[in-house]
Amino acid sequence: MKKKYVTTAVVAVACFSLMVGCSTKSGSSNETNKSSTDEKIHVTTTFYPMYEFTKQVAGDKADVELLIPSTVEPHDWEPSPKDMKNIQQSDVVVYNSPYMETWEPSIEKSINGEGPTFVKASTGIELINGIEDEEEKGKQAHAYDPHVWLSPVLAQKEVENIAEALEKADPDNKDYYEKNSEKYIDQLKDLDQKYQSTLKDVPNKELITQHAAFGYLAKQYGLTQVPIAGLSPEQEPSAAKLAELKKFAQTHHVKTIYFEELTSPKVARTLADEVGAKTEVLNTLEGLSKEQQKQGLDYIEVMENNLKQLQKSLSE
Repeated sequence: MKKKYVTTAVVAVACFSLMVGCSTKSGSSNETNKSSTDEKIHVTTTFYPMYEFTKQVAGDKADVELLIPSTVEPHDWEPSPKDMKNIQQSDVVVYNSPYMETWEPSIEKSINGEGPTFVKASTGIELINGIEDEEEKGKQAHAYDPHVWLSPVLAQKEVENIAEALEKADPDNKDYYEKNSEKYIDQLKDLDQKYQSTLKDVPNKELITQHAAFGYLAKQYGLTQVPIAGLSPEQEPSAAKLAELKKFAQTHHVKTIYFEELTSPKVARTLADEVGAKTEVLNTLEGLSKEQQKQGLDYIEVMENNLKQLQKSLSE
C-alpha cells in the first residue's frame, strides 16, 4: 500500500515539474491572474486545522481552499496532478509540518521559487519525538510528532505564523489580518484556560489513545499519553505491546480507551475488551466527520467536546 503512495507522489511531482516549467516560461500564473483581475489572494491549506486557522485570519479578504477533504485521514494522503495544479495557482500554501504533509518538501523543491509562498505553520515550535519505545527511538531518531495543533497554546503560534504570512502576501489588508488573528488568539487563550482549570484536579492523569496524537496536549496539561499505535493511525501494535498496554491499563485503573473517528476503532476495542474498559472518541481534528460538518462545528467547539470527554473519563 505504501509503495503505491510513493509511486503516485513521484508521478505527480514529475507532472508538476512540467507544469511549473511551462508557467515559468510564460510568467507566473498566479501573478498573471492577480494583475489582470485584481482578485483576492488565493490561499491553499492542507488539512482541516490549517484551513480553520487560516479562515479565521483571512476573513473575507482572501479565498481559502482546503486541499485534503476533511473526511479523509491525512497522514498517508498524496496530491494528484490536479492538486498540484491548484497548489501552483495559489498565492500562499499553508501546511503544518513536513512530518505531517510528507509530500510537501518535494513539491516546494520542484517549484524552486516559482509560484506560491509556502508557509510552515509550526515554525518556531519545538517538536517532540513521537516514538515512545526507547529501542524504536534509536531506530527512528527523526520521527517527530507533528500534532502541535492539538495544544491550544501551540495553536496560537500557528495562527501567528499564518497571519504574518498573509500580511506579507497582502500588505494592503495587513491591519485586517492582524485584528482577526488577535481576536482568534484571544479565543484560543480562553480555550487554554478552560483546559487548565478543568484538568488540573482530575484524579487520573493517564490516557490510552489508539493514535499517538495527543503528546503536546498531554504535556501542556500534566497528563500522560500512552498510545496503542504510533504517529500514523494505520500502525498496529505487536502482541507484546498489547500485553504491555493491558498491564498498564489494569495497574493504573484505566477505564476508557480512546480512538478517533476517521480510523477503525478495532484495536482500541480489542484492548478495551481485554481490560473491561469502554471506548470513546477523542478527536484529533485531522478532519471533521460529515455529522460534525452538518452541525457546523469548528476547531474550538470540537476541542471543547474533547475537554468534556477527558474530564468525564479521567474522573472515573
